[in-house]
Amino acid sequence: MTDTSQAAGSRNGGLDLGRLLLEGRAFFALIAIIIIFSILSPVYFSVDNFLTMSSHVAIFGLLSIGMLLVILTGGIDLSVGSTLGFAGVFAGFLMQGVSFELFGVVVYPPVWAVVVLTCAMGAFVGAINGVLIAYFKVPAFVATLGMLYVARGVALLMTDGLTYNNLGGSPELGNTGFDWLGFNRLFGVPIGVLVLAAVAIVALLALTRTPFGRWVYSTGGNARAAELSGVPVKRVQVSVYVLSGICAAIAGLVLSSQLTSAGPTAGTTYELTAIAGVVIGGAALTGGRGNVRGTLLGAFVIGFLSDGLVIIGVSSYWQTVFTGAVIVLAVLLNSIQYSGRKKQRSTSSGGEVSSPQREVKSRGAEPAAESTAVNPASQS
Repeated sequence: MTDTSQAAGSRNGGLDLGRLLLEGRAFFALIAIIIIFSILSPVYFSVDNFLTMSSHVAIFGLLSIGMLLVILTGGIDLSVGSTLGFAGVFAGFLMQGVSFELFGVVVYPPVWAVVVLTCAMGAFVGAINGVLIAYFKVPAFVATLGMLYVARGVALLMTDGLTYNNLGGSPELGNTGFDWLGFNRLFGVPIGVLVLAAVAIVALLALTRTPFGRWVYSTGGNARAAELSGVPVKRVQVSVYVLSGICAAIAGLVLSSQLTSAGPTAGTTYELTAIAGVVIGGAALTGGRGNVRGTLLGAFVIGFLSDGLVIIGVSSYWQTVFTGAVIVLAVLLNSIQYSGRKKQRSTSSGGEVSSPQREVKSRGAEPAAESTAVNPASQS
C-alpha cells in the first residue's frame, strides 16, 4: 500500500512539474530568448536595449490586450491593425488642422483633444463590430474582416495614399507635444511602456475584480448558460469590441508619435501579431480561458524574438518563418494543455458511469458552475 501511494505521489509530482512547465511556457520562452540572443550578440543584454525593445513591444501589447478581451468572449477582431492605421491617420489629420471653409478658419486642436477624439474614433469602430456581431448575429470573422477593409480604405481616402509628416506641431499654434508619447521617458522608462503598463493594470483589475470580468469569462465559457443566469451577454460582446477598438487607437497614437508621422498602411498584419501574443500567452481561441499576464508575456516573446533576429542580422524572411513556427508551437501546446484538463474532468466525474452518461453529467454540471460564478456578479 505504501509503495502504491509513493508511486502515485511520484506520478503526481511528475504531472505537477509538467503542468508547471506547460502553463509557464511563455515565461520560460522569454527567458530562453533573452539568454540565447545575449550569447549571440553582446549588445542585446543591456538596459537601454531592453527599454528600446519594450517600446516596440508596447504597440503589440496594447493590441494584444484588446484582442484578449474579445477572445475571452469567444470572438475575434481582425480589424485592430487597420484601426491602428486609421487612428494614426485620424490623429495626423487633426494635427494638420481642421478647416472650416464656411467660416474661413482652420482649427488646430490641442494634443489632449487629439488623443480623446482618436480614442473615441477607435471606440466607434469597435462599436460597429460589436453591434454587428451581438445584435445582427454576423460571424465575428466576417464582421471584423469587413471592418478591416473599411478602416484601411477610409485611411487611404483621407490621405490620398500619402503620409502625414512632421506631427510635432508648432508652438504658435498651440498643438505641440504629440511626439511626447513616442520619445519622452519618465524615470528612464519610455512613455509607451508606461501607457502599456497602465492599460494592462486597468484590464487586469477589470477582469479579476469586477462583475464585468466575470461576465466576460462566463460569456466565453458558455454564452447560453451565462444569459440564463442574468449576464447581459450582448452588452458584454459590444463592450469588449469597443475596448479593443480603444486599445488599437491608443496603439496607433503611440506608433505615430514614435514615428512623428502617420501613414495609411501602418499596422498591416498587426492583427495577426496580436492574436499570436494572446495565443502564446496561453489563452484559448474558443473563449473563457486566458489572462492579462500571459498575454503580456506573449507580446514580449514576439517582440524580443523579432528584435533579437534583427540585431543578429537574420533576414526578414527568416524572421517571418521563426515567428510563424512559434505561433504554431503555441497553438499546439494550448491544445495539449486544454485537452489534458478535459480528460482529467471526465475521469474524475465518471467513475463507473458509462461514457454517454458521463457526457450528460459533465454537460449538466457546466450551467451550474457558470451560474454559481455569475450570480454574485449579477447581484453586484
